[in-house]
Amino acid sequence: MVAINAPGVLPIYISMTEHLTQQERKKLARQSVITASMVTVGFIFVGNIIFSTLSIQVEDFMIAGGILLLIISISDMLKIEESKSVNISTLGVVPLGTPLIAGPATLTTSLILVGNYGYLPVISSLFINLFFTWLILHYADSIIKLMGINGSRAFAKVSSLLLAAIAVKLIRSGIMKILE
Repeated sequence: MVAINAPGVLPIYISMTEHLTQQERKKLARQSVITASMVTVGFIFVGNIIFSTLSIQVEDFMIAGGILLLIISISDMLKIEESKSVNISTLGVVPLGTPLIAGPATLTTSLILVGNYGYLPVISSLFINLFFTWLILHYADSIIKLMGINGSRAFAKVSSLLLAAIAVKLIRSGIMKILE
């Protein structure tokens, strides 16, 4: 639940989708959660094989994922836009589905937990957490109404800062594990 961090993804989701219709946002919420589930379940089954084949260590993955999350969080904090038009058809896949929902923390944690507890408990808990994530994203409009637009924007910026801190933590943890 902590690795997926649906409440932390919500402000980023809101800032990325504030120009879309309610129907488009609901479609993106569904697409994001489906993408995250497919990526994470796939990674659970083939992650170790990929790491072994490419001679990648979990620490390398943590550093690379941390850098990517840091770029996303800085971009959101500064509201840097690649272009005025956003490709709605892929927004739910990248960056929402992955790396924001199914990011390095989710993928690494899932891979480690499968080794400790087996496939069924990990995949079951993944789907339960992704269902909660979908609920939060699906009802984002209601949550925004409760918080107000300025409150949600302020929360989005603070969450982007927290995402940056998580990114730095991933980078630091990866570097510390390499140095051990």
